[in-house]
Amino acid sequence: MTTRAPLSFNQPPGRRRSLISLTPLIDVVFILLLFFMLAYSLSDEHQIQLDTPAATHAPSGVAGSLLVDVRTDGVRYAGRYIPLDQLVQRVASARIGHPERRVLVRSGAGVTVQDTVRVLDALSNAGITHISLMEGGR
Repeated sequence: MTTRAPLSFNQPPGRRRSLISLTPLIDVVFILLLFFMLAYSLSDEHQIQLDTPAATHAPSGVAGSLLVDVRTDGVRYAGRYIPLDQLVQRVASARIGHPERRVLVRSGAGVTVQDTVRVLDALSNAGITHISLMEGGR
């Protein structure tokens, strides 16, 4: 009786197949994902144009300007508290004959930046130009 060598399912030593690793591919995909997420968050999709004192050609006084007060309890225009949508309408109608008329937005004490930006954004979206931001009042 002859003994046979056990069957081997291994390949001969010279013909080993190398395994393809997916780790570098996954790393590249995550780096690209991170790059595009950061690039998107750094892009400035919406800008609010504000006139700085050096950029305005009008006299430095506030005579003839429209004053909007942003306070913790609401928005005041012409001494009265009004909703934001009515503010935009009134400011736009006051500038009909005088498109160069400046709109001064003054933020009161304790007002969050978000509330001030909300007013600036509403005015800017309505096509109102020459918006200036003043130092906060008391």
